Amino acid sequence: MATSIAGYAYGNPSLARSPVSLEEFEKLKQSVLFSDEDERYLRKAGQILSPQVQQILDLWYGFVGSHEHLIRYFSGPDGKPDGQYLAAVRQRFERWVIDTCERPYDQVWLDYQHEIGLRHHRTKKNQTDGVQSEPLIPLRYILALIYPITATIKDFLRKNNDAEEEVEKMHQAWFKSVVLQVTLWSYPFVKDGDF
Repeated sequence: MATSIAGYAYGNPSLARSPVSLEEFEKLKQSVLFSDEDERYLRKAGQILSPQVQQILDLWYGFVGSHEHLIRYFSGPDGKPDGQYLAAVRQRFERWVIDTCERPYDQVWLDYQHEIGLRHHRTKKNQTDGVQSEPLIPLRYILALIYPITATIKDFLRKNNDAEEEVEKMHQAWFKSVVLQVTLWSYPFVKDGDF
C-alpha cells in the first residue's frame, strides 16, 4: 500500500471538527454494544486483514463495478467509470480497512469519520480528487452497503485458522464498527437537529 495517499487527511488539523461530541459518540457506541473487547478484536482482525487488503478491495470493487447503479457514482460525465478516480478512492478505501482496525476511536478518528461523510455528500463529493462525477452518493446505498462490507469480510478473517469463536468475535467487532461509521457518515444527509 502506498505510504503517501492522495486525499488521505487523517489527523489533518484543517479538517472540520465532528459535530458529534465524544459524549454523544460514547452513547452511540453503547447503542451498538461496542466495547473494549471489540476494540481488542478489531486489533486482531487488523493483523489478519492488513496483508489481504488488496484482495478485499478486489472483491468489493468487483461488486460495485458489476452494478451499474453503484458504479455511476465513480463515473465521469460520459457515463464511463473514471479509472483514475476509482484508483484514488481505492487507496483511501484500503487505508480505511486498516484504520477501522488499528486507529483509536478518539476525537481525531471521529473528525475523520465526519470528513468521510462529507465526501459522500454533495458538500464535498468530487472535491478531493477534482473530478466531475455524480454530486452525491445517496444515503440509501451507503446504508445498504453495510451488508456486503460486513458479510464478505468473514472469509478473510478465517485466513488465520483461528477457532470459529474467535473469528465470530472479530466479525462482530467489524460489524459494529461499520455500523458506527456509516451512522456517523450519515450526519450531512440529515436535517439540522434530526441526527
